[in-house]
Amino acid sequence: MNLLILGAGYATRLYPLTENQPKPLLEVAGKPMLEHVLDALLPIEGIERIVVVTNNKFAGHFQRWADEYQKSQPHIRFTIVNDGTTTNENRLGAIGDIHFVLQKEKLEGDLIVVAGDNLFSESLEDFGRFCREKKAPVVGVYDVGSLEAAKKYNSIEVDAEGRITFFEEKMANPTSSLAAIALYYYPAEVLPEIDRYIREGNNPDQPGRLVQWLYKQRPVYAWPVPGKWYDIGSKESLAEADRVFRELKATGR
Repeated sequence: MNLLILGAGYATRLYPLTENQPKPLLEVAGKPMLEHVLDALLPIEGIERIVVVTNNKFAGHFQRWADEYQKSQPHIRFTIVNDGTTTNENRLGAIGDIHFVLQKEKLEGDLIVVAGDNLFSESLEDFGRFCREKKAPVVGVYDVGSLEAAKKYNSIEVDAEGRITFFEEKMANPTSSLAAIALYYYPAEVLPEIDRYIREGNNPDQPGRLVQWLYKQRPVYAWPVPGKWYDIGSKESLAEADRVFRELKATGR
């Protein structure tokens, strides 16, 4: 199984913190947030290769990080992929980057995709189990607490088995506070559909749009993310995550 970490954004909302440092490498509780992401995901059985997709501005930053981090994970292959973009204006978009990596690296096998700025307080080992059980696309979902907060994400409805029955990205009037987040599983046989999505001219940004397109064609399931989840998009969310993860570290969790 391959793990693809999305890290090609320019995080302009976090300037000046991210003018010369990619957001996933900003520190939370004393270490890069990307390492917290891996702490949550590496317990999943079968991950053999990790690919980080980034841009031309930050490729060197991620390569230096990977060279050092690899020393503690010698059994896992790391690849840093430069998507060639140079500014926020010419970026490929999240789905565009997934497609770029699939084409460039010729990835085979099942694929987990996660945003490099999504932090999880609990292990995602059960996410892997759920994906193996369903053998179908899966997206992580989280209760963001209010309908107003859900407007930033999407509106989603599921049936008793967890299968998505409705999904709309950036809905003006969401029906619940449950939102899909940037944690996805795509079985190997579904990967060609990503190429079709791009070739048909669909929006290459906002990774949830791929789910919005896909669930109408085949079963796609939702998996509730346990514990706390943080989407680091502002200095306030960065400070809150730092506080919470320091508390977790102090309690040995």
